[in-house]
Amino acid sequence: MTQIINFAHRGASAVCPENTMVAFRKALELGATGIETDVQMAKDGKLVLIHDESVNRTTNGQGWVKDYTFDEIQQLDAGSWFQESFRGEHLPSLEELLLLTKDKETIINIELKNGIIQYPELEERVIATIRSFGMEDRIVISSFNHYSLVKCKSIAPEIRTGILYMEGLYEPWEYAKTVSADALHANKYAVLPEWIEEAKANGIVYHPFTVNDSEEMKRLIVAKVAGIITDHPDRLHHLLQIEGA
Repeated sequence: MTQIINFAHRGASAVCPENTMVAFRKALELGATGIETDVQMAKDGKLVLIHDESVNRTTNGQGWVKDYTFDEIQQLDAGSWFQESFRGEHLPSLEELLLLTKDKETIINIELKNGIIQYPELEERVIATIRSFGMEDRIVISSFNHYSLVKCKSIAPEIRTGILYMEGLYEPWEYAKTVSADALHANKYAVLPEWIEEAKANGIVYHPFTVNDSEEMKRLIVAKVAGIITDHPDRLHHLLQIEGA
């Protein structure tokens, strides 16, 4: 049986400040075989890992990511908002995460955050960074911006892509073919066993998000999804060992 990928959502974000190196390292300690993260672009074009378009929620700064240089972003405290013991954690670059995982077998899901802010050449910069580490076969690029995924495939057809969507997409495996995507990164409520089978028959896999409840995890494991995105990689790791999946 093919091992279900245990994607740690923004790292081990249930126990560490999201999208920080401490969260990524903790995820690996807790049994994650994949890491999901979000990438945006600083004012000077450098790639920074952060979910929100602004730094307000997860740092002690204020304003848009796009208005900071990377060096300025590095000076922000990205840990104490979560817990005082994490004070001093910073927002990392994409390079830092790839360096951490380069010599492991970890699959990296990079979500391009370019739905609200259209970062120029974000796709080119992300792909160039992936290629510089020789990790093309270990990456899945996802986005709610499906035009961006088409662009990624045109630049790097060898890198897998996953369409992010919520509920109600009709025959998503057929739609995935129109954008040459490899995976469906669906909201957990938009995943049924018969859809998983149909998608698989069409060469498309499911990586649902964000699955934190053990019973929901069990349902998806039995339904044979290819990966699960969770804030609790330890919980999923335990279940996968029990189920032998």
